[in-house]
Amino acid sequence: MLEIQNLSHTYPNGTVALDDVSLSIPRGMYGLLGPNGAGKSTLMRTVATLQEPTSGTIRFGDIDVLAEPQRLRRTLGYLPQDFGVYPRVSAYSMLDQVAILKGITSASERKQVVETLLNQTNLWGVRYKSLAGFSGGMRQRFGIAQALIGNPELIIVDEPTAGLDPEERNRFLNLLAAIGDNVVVILSTHIVADVADLCPRMAVLANGRVQLEGKPLELIASTRGKVWKKTIPHFELEQYQQTHEVISTRLFAGNTIVHVLADKKPEGFEPVEGGLEDVYFSTLSTLRRAA
Repeated sequence: MLEIQNLSHTYPNGTVALDDVSLSIPRGMYGLLGPNGAGKSTLMRTVATLQEPTSGTIRFGDIDVLAEPQRLRRTLGYLPQDFGVYPRVSAYSMLDQVAILKGITSASERKQVVETLLNQTNLWGVRYKSLAGFSGGMRQRFGIAQALIGNPELIIVDEPTAGLDPEERNRFLNLLAAIGDNVVVILSTHIVADVADLCPRMAVLANGRVQLEGKPLELIASTRGKVWKKTIPHFELEQYQQTHEVISTRLFAGNTIVHVLADKKPEGFEPVEGGLEDVYFSTLSTLRRAA
């Protein structure tokens, strides 16, 4: 269990990135959903011991993360949003080097670990290819391979599917799902579908604060009877934004489908069955309205 209590961080320029964040994250996949600039990456870097917060505490099992960062690093796997590699080095050689840095000194043990991970991430066929020639999806699978070295009990992946094509995204999410049963895996993303597909628990982070937390299915159920939709000509959108609480829009066949939040059925609208996107957008809409 990862316990984050009253975590806050203010940068030297006065920007408040985290504002009294508290979360209890059990084993399994946990989704941290939020728009760009919400504070997700700051939170992930803080949990990964790459920066210290202004205040608050973090515990992972019996580890005081802020007081004992080296203990946490020994059981941490981390895939940041942007990670650098030596472009002319092969995947096999790079993983072997990372294994050495993680303390696996036995050549035979490293060989077994590296070969297992290359097969697990479906990179065996390109194991001797230089990393510069990898596609975006291959790079992300390599990233999770290096994060899994040492059998970590806490794995953090920050925006892992941004920029991936649908096939690579599915392959990567299936890989995460396969490793997420027995360890704590935090999936930080702004892509709602990633959380909906994978995570039995989630939180919405915005403006540096936890705005919503719970089980996706229960959160979806809480919006039923409150979200409505209507197909309108695009030129009428501004009018509807003035008269209704529009939480999302999308184009379809030249028209615009609007979703609005209301306690009672607005005239001309029909009910929406509901999904995690509606939960997410309604949370952000409520936040904007209160600002």
